[in-house]
Amino acid sequence: MAADMLVKLYELQDDGEIIGRMKAEGIAIRRALVPELSAIAAWIEPRFGRGWVAEATAAIMRQPVTCWIAHAGDTLLGFACHEATMKGFFGPTGVDENARGRGIGHALLIRTLIDMRDQGYAYAIIGGAGPMGFYEKSVGAIAIPGSSPGIYKGMLPRTAPSEVSG
Repeated sequence: MAADMLVKLYELQDDGEIIGRMKAEGIAIRRALVPELSAIAAWIEPRFGRGWVAEATAAIMRQPVTCWIAHAGDTLLGFACHEATMKGFFGPTGVDENARGRGIGHALLIRTLIDMRDQGYAYAIIGGAGPMGFYEKSVGAIAIPGSSPGIYKGMLPRTAPSEVSG
């Protein structure tokens, strides 16, 4: 498990250029709607697994919803959440493999972190940050020493024993 990272939200600038570029490419970045939960969950599971479905579900069921999506028409391209596992945490986030390299992940990251800032957070924690270089470059995130496995230590296995035996 990767270390957690810390982002200063009070220094984060809204990146209108990346959002404008997404619009020009026909990609909408917006807050998910609760009725979209099953469609979003069905999209996440085969790409990122059931654990991320559970976290995204928690974010979608909050008020206000703390899951943001990127889509082109009816095609979901990516998602980013905050407040899913712990207060003040960013993630999970993911972009479809075929849509990577277009700035969608960066746009979702900025939009979601701006939402956290607007809700009163000064800092965000990126839990178990996978692509640490991406977060360092995109938002100036820094690794939190001694934070691996962090809050994830002692979690139940992804498949509960009663589901395995039978």
